[in-house]
Amino acid sequence: MKIFIIVGMPASGKNLARQYADSKGLPYFATGDLVRREVSRMELEPDAQNMARVSTELRGKDGLGVTRLALSTALEARSPVVFLEGMRSWPEIELIRQKAEAVVVAYLAPREIRLRRILSRGRSDDSPDHFQERDSREIQYGTAAPIALADEYILNTGGIEEARTALEGIVKRWTA
Repeated sequence: MKIFIIVGMPASGKNLARQYADSKGLPYFATGDLVRREVSRMELEPDAQNMARVSTELRGKDGLGVTRLALSTALEARSPVVFLEGMRSWPEIELIRQKAEAVVVAYLAPREIRLRRILSRGRSDDSPDHFQERDSREIQYGTAAPIALADEYILNTGGIEEARTALEGIVKRWTA
């Protein structure tokens, strides 16, 4: 099994990897989906504050809780190629690499572009007022390390097709 671990700051374009995986019929598991599911199960409003609180709770004391959950689900898929999104620290990457061959793909986009995307996408957990706070929280989780140490990078400042083509090339290189 080859796991492509998708990392990046909020609104950097990670969801394009989900669209790519869906178009190819490849399993895609995101920790954010697990958090949203838990917020719903708890019957909380899916706003930025509740999402942040539940995300922190699910990560647990060692920060690996939600990754263990996502990895377990991915391994059960028994697919030769799987995508995982939402890892925010290097220990999470190491945990995954203990169980499967993994390629870290980092999506990059400047802050101004990411803020414009947040303003336009209209997700309940997006808040332009909390943009800096959310970035800071991501950095506190340790997300800078997986981005800095990624195996591959996609500079997502152009169009969707450009980013998709870049990911397709990466997947082909690592699965050939």
